[in-house]
Amino acid sequence: MIRLLAYLWASPNTLLGLLLGLGGRHWRFREGAIEVAEAWLPRLLGRQIQAVTLGHVILARDAARLAKWRCHEHGHVRQYERWGPLFLPAYFGWAAYLMLRGRHPYRDHPLERQAGLPESR
Repeated sequence: MIRLLAYLWASPNTLLGLLLGLGGRHWRFREGAIEVAEAWLPRLLGRQIQAVTLGHVILARDAARLAKWRCHEHGHVRQYERWGPLFLPAYFGWAAYLMLRGRHPYRDHPLERQAGLPESR
């Protein structure tokens, strides 16, 4: 029952991930999430973006980068299960706050570090 509630709580973001994953070439279900390799969104967002998680959907540039970032991205899946539809506003709000404080909005982000990204400072 708890797992079902976690999926429901994250479902608005998961739906967004499914829509943005359309056109991805390799879909699979692993560890409670849908992984899409060769997704267009990470490419659209720029060279430095290897993978993006939206709810229970992980969108990666390719299979090799998905393999490299899998643990980190699954950490974000667990965060979506806790934060639900509040995750994206919280994430971007925190990133804006960090930028205003002169810190890096990705490397210094507490949600990134919690998901397994090492601290930069």
